[in-house]
Amino acid sequence: MRVLFVCLGNICRSPTAEGVFRRRLEERGLAGRVEVDSCGIGAWHVGKAPDPRAMAAAARRGVDLSALRARQLDDGDFARFDYLLAMDHDNLAAIEARRPAGCEAHVGLFLAFAGHHGRSVPDPYFGGDSGFEEVLDLIEAAAGGLIAELEARLEPLS
Repeated sequence: MRVLFVCLGNICRSPTAEGVFRRRLEERGLAGRVEVDSCGIGAWHVGKAPDPRAMAAAARRGVDLSALRARQLDDGDFARFDYLLAMDHDNLAAIEARRPAGCEAHVGLFLAFAGHHGRSVPDPYFGGDSGFEEVLDLIEAAAGGLIAELEARLEPLS
């Protein structure tokens, strides 16, 4: 299984989701069985580390984002990943606009895995530190639901 988290610039929400989800996979013993990555719709921050506020908020919860670097969504992602999970409706629309015919990947909003159908992870970039904490709360809730789905889909280890 391969999961890609997508936000606007890949420095706040999607790298946070990547880091939290990687930690959750490790906790469940699934780290070697699920590939995880994140990217942005835009290219403004390509090659840059996550926002320092995102890194600080994640670190307070035991998640290290320091090795992550922003990249932009590319056409190969549609064939490479089984799940392309958008942080908000604008990101989802941008993914759908680029989605090639015949793409079988699940494309949707990440928060659907927390039972929040139709709800977006708000962009904390222009707000204060509390926005990054809210993002983490939402991501942690959705990560649990996504883990449950993947566990149901993965072949049992022999």
